[in-house]
Amino acid sequence: MKVKLGIIGGSGLYEFLAKATEKSVKTPYGKPSDKISIGEIEGEKVAFLPRHGKKHSFPPHNINHRANIFALDSFGIKNIVSVASVGMINANINKGDFVILDDLLDFTKKIYTFHDVFKSKPMHTDMTNPFSPKLRKILIETCKEKNYNFVDNGIYVNTWGPRLETKAEIRMFNNLGADVVGMTVAPEAILSKELGIEYACIAVGINYACGIEKGPIEIGKGREIIKKKLPQLREIIKEVIKRI
Repeated sequence: MKVKLGIIGGSGLYEFLAKATEKSVKTPYGKPSDKISIGEIEGEKVAFLPRHGKKHSFPPHNINHRANIFALDSFGIKNIVSVASVGMINANINKGDFVILDDLLDFTKKIYTFHDVFKSKPMHTDMTNPFSPKLRKILIETCKEKNYNFVDNGIYVNTWGPRLETKAEIRMFNNLGADVVGMTVAPEAILSKELGIEYACIAVGINYACGIEKGPIEIGKGREIIKKKLPQLREIIKEVIKRI
């Protein structure tokens, strides 16, 4: 079965697939977040994985990222596009903007790697470009052509979660140059890189980070923003499938 593209995101993206069937995948690293849905977009086979599970039952620190990326790799997937909601540290990014990430800061508390043992030689994965230049180019060109509101680069800082960050932490991340903050993307990018998979992320700004947002952060409002962006995300993913 040749699968042209892997998609990682929230369960709302599942609706993009036509003729979908679910596949259980066993991995040496345990179970993925959920079954892999294999369906069609633009007549091409696409695999979708809900990173938190269909019922959003896995909080960020308990996502089995190794199993997720290994499972997608088992279908021969060479390209992954993920969709992630983020908080904005850079106040020039508007709510609802797409951010085509180009770099990251990893503040997680686990080591995410497939290289637990060096078998024949040291394996130190180059992270000069943690996000695929090829896929980023397609995403940027598509957003421009369709006149979507987007930012063509952004540094993502990955925190541990599930709590949100403090004002002092956000000030620190701002000083380090971070544009957006989230809890899931860095492990996906790192593990995809180790397996030689092209990986890019469309981040969707849903709220300003603590201390930048006026008042407490209300996650529910962010979900409504994502829901409104689904039609545009579908068009972007269709273009990726045509151009890879």
